[in-house]
Amino acid sequence: MRVAALYDIHGNLPALEAVLREVERKAPDLIVVGGDLASLGPMPRETLDCLLGLEGRARFIRGNTDRELVESYDGTSMLRETVGEDNVWVRRSEWAAREITGAQRDFLAALPETIVLDIEGVGPTLFCHGSPRNDEEIITRLTPDQKLDEVLAAAAETVIVCGHTHVQFDRVHRGRRVVNAGSVGMHREGRPGAYWLLLGPSVELRRTLYDLEDAAKRIRATGYPDPDELLERLTAEDPSIAEKASALFERSAEQEAGRE
Repeated sequence: MRVAALYDIHGNLPALEAVLREVERKAPDLIVVGGDLASLGPMPRETLDCLLGLEGRARFIRGNTDRELVESYDGTSMLRETVGEDNVWVRRSEWAAREITGAQRDFLAALPETIVLDIEGVGPTLFCHGSPRNDEEIITRLTPDQKLDEVLAAAAETVIVCGHTHVQFDRVHRGRRVVNAGSVGMHREGRPGAYWLLLGPSVELRRTLYDLEDAAKRIRATGYPDPDELLERLTAEDPSIAEKASALFERSAEQEAGRE
């Protein structure tokens, strides 16, 4: 079995369409969509329509913003209380909740947190969003070895594919391999493109270029809150961004651990 792993699409339909065209040429046996499908991005309903159109060619897992989108749709989200009602992420989450349909909400609510597949040349592989333990836990290229021991302790598989932090890496840790597929639609790489992963028989970190001028026109036409912030991220040319983003995530993880 060969697998294309598409993570953190975040409602960026132009990026998804470009990746799917390349996936079609690579002809994997299966597509794994690794969470954060629609929320916080500019085309949530259309992106979910596109993904659901993959029919039996794809399997899906849940990300933290998929869970949050369901809560926003249901009116049970605590995001406003956590970060404040004027926060751009609150406005984007609530906007996305108004955009999706009831059937799409139910699809997101039913997604599993992990799946395991046996991949040609790679072996048994666990797909999760944040970590094997939960959909928000942070793993980056900078995560200390001792912390990684704890995070991976409950996983039996020797290969773990994750996302959530929007920066690709391929890291060997005490005989195990941890791979971040990157983000299709909202990356922090510092180079334009849509980032994804191809597995079997090797492990390939992939980058697909797409027409960002056309994407910007489509994004601005949606009513999406603060499109400039997203477009600046997608067009940035600064290799230091990936390292800075990983360090920021690690500081966030340390702060969260200190509150527990």
